[in-house]
This record gives sequence, C-alpha cells and structure tokens, in this order.
Amino acid sequence: MYSLHKKTEKNAILLLVGTLIVVSIGGLVEIVPLFFIDSTIEKVSGMRPYTPLELAGRNIYVREGCYLCHSQMIRPFRDEVERYGHYSLAAESMYDHPFQWGSKRTGPDLARVGGRYSNEWHVAHLKHPQDVVPESVMPSYGFLSEKEIDGADISAHLKTLRMVGVPYTDDQIAHATEDFKAQGTADADTGNLLSRYAKVPTGDFDGQPDKLTEMDALIAYMQMLGTLVDFSVYEPQER
Repeated sequence: MYSLHKKTEKNAILLLVGTLIVVSIGGLVEIVPLFFIDSTIEKVSGMRPYTPLELAGRNIYVREGCYLCHSQMIRPFRDEVERYGHYSLAAESMYDHPFQWGSKRTGPDLARVGGRYSNEWHVAHLKHPQDVVPESVMPSYGFLSEKEIDGADISAHLKTLRMVGVPYTDDQIAHATEDFKAQGTADADTGNLLSRYAKVPTGDFDGQPDKLTEMDALIAYMQMLGTLVDFSVYEPQER
C-alpha cells in the first residue's frame, strides 16, 4: 500500500485521475439525492413575502452592509439556541434575494431580533450605538432618520421579485405604494394592509410621525425578523 501511495504521488497523471475520481464520488453523493425529493425547503406555516416597507428596509440593510457584521443564521448548537432562539430554518429565507445567512459576527445574530426591543431602542441604537451598547464598534446611522422615502418604485420591485419566484399577488403589487405608506404611518388605516400580509408590525417606527424615513423602513424590517413562524407549535417534517 505504501509503495502504491508513493508511486501515485510521484506520477502527476495518476494523482490527477485519482483526485478526479474522489471528487466525482463526493459530488455524486451530494447531488444525486436531490433528484429524489420534491424540495430542499420544507413548507413552514406562517411564512410570507416581505411587505413593501419591510422590503425597502431590507434593501437599506443590505445597502449599508449590515450583513458584514450581523449574520441571520442561528446554527443548531446548544449555545446558539440558548442565546438567540430556535435554530434557523431554510424556509425563513426562501423569499430572500440574496439571503443573509453567514457566520461573521462582529455584532450579535439578528435572525430573531424582531420584537425583542422597542422601536425607541432601535432608534437610539441606530443613532448612537454606544449609548445602549457601550462596547459596540458600530458606526452611527442617524442619517437614516433624515432621508425621507415615498415608495414610488416599490411596486416595480415586487414585480421583479415575482419573476424569480416570490409569490406576490396582483393585488399586493397594485397596492404596494399604499401599503408602504400605511405600515409606517401613525394612526393609518391598516385594514387592507393586514388583509394582504400577516403578522405585520405597524405604526411610527422612528419617532417622527410627520414623515416616513429610511429609518422607519429599516426598523420595520428588523421588527419582523424571526416573528413569522410560531415555534411553540412547530414540528420538523419527517423525510
């Protein structure tokens, strides 16, 4: 066996052929089982596409590089589950383009941050991070509260996402701008919004009821993260 191993190491062609064989076997083991299952993502009750305002907030989250310091993936390890909550499910990111999974954490994982803090806490944290987390190295994002948004182009974004599989309905697309404004406006009539989307945080998010800002959108997005699936009744599907 040793002589065979020694011979293979000295022969570039044999080493290449052996490597190709091993890689091919490994690839087949990973790929072939996928042809015998309907989907790699189990269906989970409660999941829905992002509302127009949440989608705008997610775009801001990606634009500002929040994903570089905060993952949205709780791994199935005891220490992670005890700190952050139930491990992440693939279905929770099925409408993400691109998804925010990862392992880089300069700050905590945000997969279950929704509802954990008040809107006021998020505003304070975004404006002056060290005021609420003294050891934080996060820069200030206070400028978000000064940039107003109107959602004029959000309908086109929903249409585009539907082209890649996100199940937005004609009704949701037609009323996207209306829903955008209703979710982030204090005392707005949100009846139609709530009939189109479930479990939607609403109201004035940034403490400025007279205008709708990028900070409203970002906080609306963070306040829904991890809130759609009821893990008190969730049971993994048997395969």
